[in-house]
Amino acid sequence: MRSSQLLLTDIGVAAFFLLVLVLSMMILVLSWKCFVVVLWTPFQVTRFFRKQGVNGPSNRLVLGSLGEIRSMKMASKAILMDVNSHDASQRILPHLLKWFSQYGDVFLFWFGTKPTICIKDVNIVKNILSNKFDDYIKDTPKPHLLSMLGKGLLFAEGDHWARHRKVVRQAFTMEKLKLMTREMGKCTESMVGMWKSKVLSMESEIEMSKEFQELTANIISCTAFGSNYAQGKQIFEAQKELHMLASANSLSLDIPGYNYLPLKSNFKKWALERTVHKTLSIIIQDRLNQPPSNNDLLSMMIDGFQTGSDPDDINEIVAECKTFFFAGHETTSLLLTWTMFVLGSRQDWQEILREEVLKECENHDISDVVIVRKLQKMNMVLLEVLRLYGPVSVLNRKASRDTKLGDVTIPKDTVVLLPLMLIHRDREIWGADADEFNPLRFENGIPKAAKHPNAFMSFSVGPRVCVGQNFAMVEAKIVMAIILERFSFSLSPDYKHAPIDDLTLKPQYGVPILLKPL
Repeated sequence: MRSSQLLLTDIGVAAFFLLVLVLSMMILVLSWKCFVVVLWTPFQVTRFFRKQGVNGPSNRLVLGSLGEIRSMKMASKAILMDVNSHDASQRILPHLLKWFSQYGDVFLFWFGTKPTICIKDVNIVKNILSNKFDDYIKDTPKPHLLSMLGKGLLFAEGDHWARHRKVVRQAFTMEKLKLMTREMGKCTESMVGMWKSKVLSMESEIEMSKEFQELTANIISCTAFGSNYAQGKQIFEAQKELHMLASANSLSLDIPGYNYLPLKSNFKKWALERTVHKTLSIIIQDRLNQPPSNNDLLSMMIDGFQTGSDPDDINEIVAECKTFFFAGHETTSLLLTWTMFVLGSRQDWQEILREEVLKECENHDISDVVIVRKLQKMNMVLLEVLRLYGPVSVLNRKASRDTKLGDVTIPKDTVVLLPLMLIHRDREIWGADADEFNPLRFENGIPKAAKHPNAFMSFSVGPRVCVGQNFAMVEAKIVMAIILERFSFSLSPDYKHAPIDDLTLKPQYGVPILLKPL
């Protein structure tokens, strides 16, 4: 009996020492990894770029340049812009403007422990997005952003991306758009009908950003999923909350495992994810139980992604729906909001567009694609608004292998930041009036609007150009044409010009507009 107890004691002691040994080894491995990630790699990468003549702001331990970015953004956020100024880059990208002036057209900064090269040479940017898109892939999105958008077309790579793009692209041919424009018109008619009631009851001031968010979400629900706004509202509201979480975490450190900790923000994110997934799954299952159709995006995705109701196939469709539901309503609602701001302060261009609408749409259905395509001045104005107030200020790409950009060698896993907002305001490309609203620059089309044919990048360029750009432009033209036909409008005296980077470029205090029925 005593020998058995001694044996158990010896086993316990051995197990204890084994556990201590394992824990010690784990601590040593983690310490070594921390040393490599936090100290050695930044030192080596910084030295590598300095030898090539590429410098940048100082790299703080662990944080990199995040502290400086946060402080500059906070300071710029407190300053209101003049209502006639369109140089939003001073407010949105103050850190990049400062560093470009200090370190030249190519510089290195650290987003936490992630090395980032910023470059605005339009030839190199075009090369990254077009010719070298396999060498420069999408950077891994933050968990909150991935929850909101899903791993659909926007973040997919390789064969996965090619398959998704082939399916989704089918929904955006002109033939398919013809089937969707009537719903766009109906939704807009409903909105302006409510505006007219408010105006008649002396409530002439309307906050446009909220109105257009609801309108575009309604249009997406009807045209893409065949459901009404009531069915899509749960998705819309949940994604708005996910958007707020993603925005709040956009300048935070990427801490491994943070996404799995039992934190309040994570619990909220998980609950919102379940809501979006469950709602979309119900819509998809309902569609699977109906006779086959090919009239909207959802029908084509069901046909393209699967042959039955396999959970993996449904998850793929859900991911793509999340991407399209957010991108399809968020970007277009912002285009409409900023267009109302510009035309509200530029009565000359508002009248020019109204005359065009009344001339081209007289005795015709405004929601007819053939009629909409005749609105050339409208097209010029929308493109100029996108140039000045495009929803995306920067694009990120990550080197998938060691590559060369111009005279600079880029090591694998280095992030390359492409500042679209600064490219769109480059006076060497766009001329002395680059910061001014001048739709006439697009009179002869996009390639001739600037000194470089690919300088306009609001929809990106190359193989990953936005597949929904025709949908967005047609929708914006229909909505604006109906509004211009029914109302004249001007900016409210209460408007505060304060563009803000909230993942997308938004008006911080909204866009209140005074409406007058025609």
